[in-house]
Amino acid sequence: MNPRANKLLLLSSSLLTCALLTTAAYQENVQQEWRRLQRQYRKALPADAAGAFKVQLRQIVVPALGVTDRCVSCHVGMASGESGVEGNRVFARHPRVPHDPTEYGCTICHGGQGRATEKAAAHGDVHFWPEPMLPRRFAYAGCGTCHTHVAVPRAVHLAGGRLLIERADCLACHRLDGRGGTLRPGGAGGMEGPDLSRLGATGVPPSWYGQHVARRDSTGSTAWRVSFADLTAADREAITEYLGSRVGAPGLVEAKAAFNSLGCRGCHKVHGVGGDDGPDLSRIGSADPGQRNFSQVPEPHTLANWFAEHFRAPARVVPGSAMPELGLAESQIDSLTFYLLSLRESRIPEAYWPMDRIRALRFGAREFTADGATLYGTFCAACHGTRGQGMRYPGAPAFPAIGSADFLALADDAFLRATVMHGRKGRRMPPWGESTGGLRPAEIDSVVAYLRHMGGTPYEPDSRPRRWVSADPGPGRDLYAANCQRCHGAKGEGSEGPALAEPTLLKSATDTYLVETVRRGRRGTSMEGFSTSSSVRRALNLSEIESIVAFMRTWEAHP
Repeated sequence: MNPRANKLLLLSSSLLTCALLTTAAYQENVQQEWRRLQRQYRKALPADAAGAFKVQLRQIVVPALGVTDRCVSCHVGMASGESGVEGNRVFARHPRVPHDPTEYGCTICHGGQGRATEKAAAHGDVHFWPEPMLPRRFAYAGCGTCHTHVAVPRAVHLAGGRLLIERADCLACHRLDGRGGTLRPGGAGGMEGPDLSRLGATGVPPSWYGQHVARRDSTGSTAWRVSFADLTAADREAITEYLGSRVGAPGLVEAKAAFNSLGCRGCHKVHGVGGDDGPDLSRIGSADPGQRNFSQVPEPHTLANWFAEHFRAPARVVPGSAMPELGLAESQIDSLTFYLLSLRESRIPEAYWPMDRIRALRFGAREFTADGATLYGTFCAACHGTRGQGMRYPGAPAFPAIGSADFLALADDAFLRATVMHGRKGRRMPPWGESTGGLRPAEIDSVVAYLRHMGGTPYEPDSRPRRWVSADPGPGRDLYAANCQRCHGAKGEGSEGPALAEPTLLKSATDTYLVETVRRGRRGTSMEGFSTSSSVRRALNLSEIESIVAFMRTWEAHP
């Protein structure tokens, strides 16, 4: 080969290599996004602060938590010692939260890839990164990484308490979750009281109302006399309950209350409490989006969108899913998505756990209040309806209307308690008093009392023994086949109607309960009373009904 050509080739390749290295050095030391952002940040600073500001890679390192986060290289205003730039979302200071972000880092709460220095990679919006950053509108879901809020009230209680706070004009003087504390016309009043956004973390002072009344009656301020009116005991209790739920995570407690109110734990366990029909959700917020099927989910393909679409149409997103379409409103879907995103895997050492998590996971504190209404909503509402009206989902047997007056008039408390305790074998009603993660004895009593209250129907006392039917079961077999088999199955196994051969039912039901149920029927269901005829069947007399009950009793000896 020509020596001159070799020299030219060597020269050109050397020049090209130098150009590439120069370009790479320029990109690395001048054009990287975080460098450009820091130069913009420096320009926005006052002259004296700008002179002291140095463009350099910034990071938060917390060895005890295994955290190395470089997010503050772009979000410079959130770095330690920086004042931030107001009005700029990238350069602003971190919103006021109970913890100093520089002590815990960023990805512990927000997700993302902490060591990355490019936006897409840092936010986790790249292929194969299993922990993308939480969407901004669900940012407070990150609190669930460490916190497990306990004794959360029903959603309706929280909504009522919030409304009362607004009606009582509390926001004229107090800030609450970013609202209120604004000046009145003419500059009178305004932010005279403390911020209440974290009052639940420290405890609501029991004397708050008395102190406010005394202040109102002793002050000459017109604003106090006009704003603070007398409150009833019930209103004070509702306001106290709402303030007790304010822990510095706006929206998250409401999201958890929505989950509890819709009966989701009837099928799903969370932190060991709930049913077994559906998957355990305790760490679902840390699920890898790359392991989800997004073929039926619209863009963008995020975990939040997957959850939301699954709530809208479970079987379409997950073929074969046993979860029914619940007909949820979009606001409910948002709340449930928010809560599921908060169920995140905590990798922090137990020494860093907050008290609520320790109480829930180590000492068994309930994450919901223990009143009957909340317990019913948490465990029962998805199947039996929020008012006990029963539910019917496509492709599934109807769930009984346990709030029915016809049912409650015949079912004594012992029957209700046994049903909740032992469930229905072979059906979707689990034995809540026997299963791991179920209900405690006192909680079962609360649910029974709430059922009685919700239905508004007292039990009709019966002086006869629990077993008094002495009819011949032989004719009852034929009568059952002609009148009952179509809905309840040839062997009482259940079909459209409940399973009548179920051991717990036969053991706990009195003969009066069975006879009167057949005779009266259940209004609002397909179970019509057999004491009257219809266009497709004749009426049954009392002796015939007793014969059917006698036949049903044979299933106890020969199930």
